[in-house]
Amino acid sequence: MTGRLRAAVARRLGVDAGALAALRVALAAVVLADLALRARFLRAFYTDAGVYPRSLLFEQYGPLARLSVHALSGAAWVQAALFVATAVAALALLAGYRTTLATVLTAVLLGSLHFRNPLVLNSGDTLLRVLFLWCVFLPLGERWSVDALRRGDDARDRVTSVATAGVLLQVVVVYSTNAVLKLRGDEWLSGEAVRLVLELDMFTVLLGDVLAEYPGLVAAFDRLWLALLAGSVLLVVLTGWLRAAFAGLFAAMHAGMLVSMQLAVFPLVSIAALLPFLPPVFWDRLPGWRAVPGVRRLPVAEYASSVDRALPRVALPSLPSRVAYWKDRAVPALLTVLLVGMLVWNAATIGLVGVPDAAPVEGQPEPRWSMFAPTPVDTDFWVVAPGTLASGERVDAFRGGPVEWAEPPDVANSYPSSRWRKYVANVRAREPRVAGAFADYLCARWDGERELRSVELYVVEQQVRLDGSDPTERVKLAATNCSAGVRTNT
Repeated sequence: MTGRLRAAVARRLGVDAGALAALRVALAAVVLADLALRARFLRAFYTDAGVYPRSLLFEQYGPLARLSVHALSGAAWVQAALFVATAVAALALLAGYRTTLATVLTAVLLGSLHFRNPLVLNSGDTLLRVLFLWCVFLPLGERWSVDALRRGDDARDRVTSVATAGVLLQVVVVYSTNAVLKLRGDEWLSGEAVRLVLELDMFTVLLGDVLAEYPGLVAAFDRLWLALLAGSVLLVVLTGWLRAAFAGLFAAMHAGMLVSMQLAVFPLVSIAALLPFLPPVFWDRLPGWRAVPGVRRLPVAEYASSVDRALPRVALPSLPSRVAYWKDRAVPALLTVLLVGMLVWNAATIGLVGVPDAAPVEGQPEPRWSMFAPTPVDTDFWVVAPGTLASGERVDAFRGGPVEWAEPPDVANSYPSSRWRKYVANVRAREPRVAGAFADYLCARWDGERELRSVELYVVEQQVRLDGSDPTERVKLAATNCSAGVRTNT
C-alpha cells in the first residue's frame, strides 16, 4: 500500500525532464520578449526623467524598493546596461548554459526590474516571479541544453521533489483562488462577466472586437472558463492523456486571451506554467535531439567538445562536502515550509484560514490572484492631457494632435502599450504626487520649438453598460505650469 501511494503521488507531483526543459525555454523566451517590449519605454518607466522617479519610489515602497539593483541609478544608460545583462542571462537560460546560475541571475534581475516600477505590473509578472522562485531549485537543464550535451546521456527521465510539487501546486492555487473569488460575483454566475470585459475597449483587441458581437458565444466561454477554474485541482489529480487534454484546454483559453485582450505577458506566462503538467506520454511522442538536422550527424562527445571549446566555463563555486551534506537536507525542508506557507497564505486571502492576531497583516490579506474577480472592471478610461505650447497652440500632450474628449475609435490603441494602461490605472488610484510626476514627465517630453508651457492631466471615465448609453465623466488628476515648475494636483 505504501509503495502504491508513493507511486501515485510521484505520478501526480513529478515532472518529466522534457517538460522542465520546455518550461526553461518558455520562461526564457517570455523574459526576452518582455524585455523587448519594456525597452521601448525605458526612459519613461525606469529613469528619474520618467513618470516614476526614484525619490517617489523610495517614498512609497521604502526598503523594498532599495532591494532593486535598477534603483541604484536613475540614468538611462545604467538601465539599458541592466536590460542587456538580463537579456544575456535569459539567453544563457534559453540555451541551458550553466542553467542553475542562469536561472538565479535571470530571477534576481527580473525581480529587480519589477520592483523598480511596480505601477506597470500585473498578475502575469507576479506569476513569473513565483515560477522563477521554484525553478531555481529544479533541474531545468536535464534535457535540450548545453549542460546536457556536456554531461552526455545520463539525464533523468522524471524528477519528483518538493520543488516539482511546488511549481505544479502553485498553478493550481492561482486557478483555484481565482475560481473562489469569481464564484462570489453575480456577473460570473450569470454568464455576463466575459461579455462585460470584452465591452471594455481599453482591453479588447483583434479577436476580442469580433467576439463582442456574439453574446451567446461569449456567455458559453464565460461558463467554460469558470468550470475549468473550479475544477483546476484535476490538473494534479488526472494523469496520462487526460491530464494533457485538460492542461490543453487551459492553454487554449489563454491563447484566446492573447489574441483578444491586452494583458501584457499574462497569457504567455500562464501557458508556460502549464507545460510541467504535460505527462511523459506526451513528451515521449516528440523526437529527441538526434532528430535535429546538423546535430544528428555529430557524435555526442564531439559535439559536446566543440561546445566546451566555444563557451567559457562559468559555474557556481563547489561547496565543501560538509556544507553540501547539510544543504541537501536543509533545502527540501525549507522548500516544504515555503510550499505550506504558500498554501496557507492563499487560503487566508479567500477566508478559508483565519489570520492570527500576531500576523504581520491586519485582518484578511489581499488576494494575489483576483484577476477580474469577484466582479470585472466596469469602467473604460482614457487619458486626455490638454497642453499649451510656447506658440500658444493647444495639443494633447499625451497622445499628440488636437485635444479630443470623445471616446477614441480604439481605446486600447490610445495607450502606447498595455503597460501604459496599467500605469494610468494605478495613477487614478494613487495619491496626487504620482499624477504630478506624470504631468512633469509630459512637460519634459516636449522641447525645442514645440516646448510645452502648461499641461492639465485628465482621465475620461466611461462606465460600461450592456444596455443603454454609456455616460462619460472627466476626472482631473493634475495641472502643471511647465515653465515655472508649479504643480497643482487634484
